[in-house]
Amino acid sequence: MNDETKEKINQLQALEQNINSIIGQKQQFQAQQLEVENALTQVKTTKKVYRIIGNIMVASEKTDVTTELNDKSEIVELRLKTLDKQEQKLRDQASSLQKEVLKEMK
Repeated sequence: MNDETKEKINQLQALEQNINSIIGQKQQFQAQQLEVENALTQVKTTKKVYRIIGNIMVASEKTDVTTELNDKSEIVELRLKTLDKQEQKLRDQASSLQKEVLKEMK
């Protein structure tokens, strides 16, 4: 195996680590998205809404909280789409590099 092939294998391993990192980030954002969706559901079914600020709970306007949660949901959704695109790009690069390595090893 020549040095160029070894370098490509190292690049492939780095790409896999990046993909795993992105998957971890996606899982965190998916958990946030689920929390926001659950909060929105709860806000819709209750009459009084409270917001936690620091160590205290403060009564808040239902419309303000709903708007804030919807905004947060949009941001999380946008971030998830960005991560999906990054993951796909890295997967494409890894696939291409893997084909090159396999070709060189034959």
